[in-house]
This record gives sequence, structure tokens and C-alpha cells, in this order.
Amino acid sequence: MTIDTSNNNAGMAGMKGSTKFTSPWWLPGGHAQTLYRKFSQAPALTQVRERIELDDGDFIDVDWSAETGYHEQASDIVVFILHGLCGCSRSPYILSLQKELAAHEISSVAMNFRGCSGEMNRLAKAYHSGISEDVEEVVEKLARRWPGREYVFVGNSLGANVMLKWLGQRSGLSLGDGERATGRIKGAIAVSTPFDLAECSRAMLKGLSRFYGSYFVNKLVADMAAKLQHFQTNDHAEQTEILRALGDPQLVGNIWEFDDRFTAPLHGFADASDYYTRSSSGQYLPDITAETLLIQSANDPLIPPTALPDRAALPYNVRLELTSTGGHVGFITGRRSNWLESRIVHFIKGELSRT
Repeated sequence: MTIDTSNNNAGMAGMKGSTKFTSPWWLPGGHAQTLYRKFSQAPALTQVRERIELDDGDFIDVDWSAETGYHEQASDIVVFILHGLCGCSRSPYILSLQKELAAHEISSVAMNFRGCSGEMNRLAKAYHSGISEDVEEVVEKLARRWPGREYVFVGNSLGANVMLKWLGQRSGLSLGDGERATGRIKGAIAVSTPFDLAECSRAMLKGLSRFYGSYFVNKLVADMAAKLQHFQTNDHAEQTEILRALGDPQLVGNIWEFDDRFTAPLHGFADASDYYTRSSSGQYLPDITAETLLIQSANDPLIPPTALPDRAALPYNVRLELTSTGGHVGFITGRRSNWLESRIVHFIKGELSRT
């Protein structure tokens, strides 16, 4: 497959902070970009937590940036951010983006998927790459609680896949109940999206990408064991039995096996293949009505070229910017400045301001 990176700068010429991405000499490859972002020191940022009670009895925590207005003092545009697999609202790329948005006086709120906020969730149900119903419920409740805002959505990796699936499933841009709209979707940015989950899962079974697969599996297995222990200790018999029925997670050898034995049955899928097929966001791109920017790197170690969408098949309102380098949620240009955050802000303040 030939990778076309010729349209990286579409709509960006002459705009401050939006030049073509180029990796610095000291971070030349996809692995270096990916790992530097993962292990770099996050900027100092104070967050204010808000808990959203879900209709099924569970909860999701969201964290607002305290450096800009929040709740009823939030700016007219609020950026809603989703993290990746095994991440949270305190992940370096989340904090870095919230810091940059605050510098431009844009309010932001980062959603923690179930069990990712530092407090164990109440149900055996967790999160996965297609759990768009949780995003729908959280966004609708936030919009009703703090009405009158326009929302821009930013998803990273797994969170980008969930976000795009959710956007494709929606019938419009209004948030709220029918004609009583309490908010509006203004646009979206998806970063390092695994558009084809099966292809990405297979990629983590071979080569150097096995390192990432092993990291994720070890983390997921540890989280599963901690949740089971929590339910046992706190006498949650029903939820304990749900997890026990899935088997011993220590027997899992790779990410595909984990999704086949745990993610799929826990969330209503027949197996890993069924989960990947129904949850992959690539199939939802033609149905997205919001102005959407897809930021991808050709040397992403987790997302092979075969998983990328065909630029020619995308709707007019969905644009793919494919850089030649950048890694996975990397796009680092310097020790104190990152192209990714500047590109997102430019899209919000420059391109979306015209819609």
C-alpha cells in the first residue's frame, strides 16, 4: 500500500503554529516519538473533578481544567477529550492539551472511561474501543447540566475510535432533548485512530510492536485482577461471579486473546472478531456530519497502513492529515513545544471558527 502524505498542510499555509510536522533529529522514528510522549513529564495542571452518575448504576469521572472557566463559567466552546487504552485524564498528552487550551482561554474537560479515574467502578463492565454509549450519556448529561455551549471533541487512540463511532451513529449536531437543544457539536479531532481494530490487534502480535501489545495485556490483566479482588473484598457477589465466569486472565498471551476471552463476552460480543468488526470506527466515517480532522502518522507503530481509511472515500467534512513521521499520539517537535497541541488549537480557533 502506498501512503500519500502530500496533503499534510491543506488549509494550513501561513498560519502561526500550524506548519508541517517534522520530527526533530533526536526523535527520528515512530517508536521514539511514541515512547517520548508516554514517558515525558506532564505539565503542571490543576483539574476539578465532576462525577456523572450513569443510568446503569455505575459512574464516570470527568476532569475540567481549573486554569480556565468551568461549569457555569465555561467558555462558549468546550473541548471534550477522550484518552487511549490504559490511559486517563492525567495522561501526559491530555494534560499537555488542556494546558495549551487554557493558554488560549478555551475550557476543556477530560473524560475517564470506567475504572480509569483512580477509583474502581461499581460494575464488572469496563470500557472498550466501541463503547460509544458511555460517551453519549456523559456528553448529554454534561450538556443538560451546563447548557449553552458548543463542544469540540478530541479523541486519542482508543478514545478516537470511540469518538468517531459515536459521531457516526448520531443523527445530528444538537445535544439535548429534541428541540430543546442544550448544546451543539462544533467539530472533532481524532488523533492516531485504530480505524480497523482487527488489523491493529494483529500488528501488535509481531515485530517491535509486540512490545506495546505486551504492555497493554499486562496492564489489562493487572486491572482485571485488581477489580476481582475489590469485588471480593467488598462483598459484591454478583459482579464477582461475572468476572470469575470469564476465567483466569493470567492465561492470556496477547491482546487478541484478551479481547476474545474477556473484552468480548463482558460487553456483549460473540468473540474478538465480532467485537473488532462491530466497533471499528472506519465504517462510521461516511456517516459523520461534524467537521472532523483525522491526524495520523505513517510511522505509527500501533496502526499499520492497512488500517487507514481511503482519503478519496471520506465525506467532504472529514479530512485526513497523514504525516510521514510522528509515531502514536506523539508528534513531538521540541522539549517544550508540541506540534499536536498547536495543530488542535489552530483547527478549533482557525478552521472551525469559520463554520
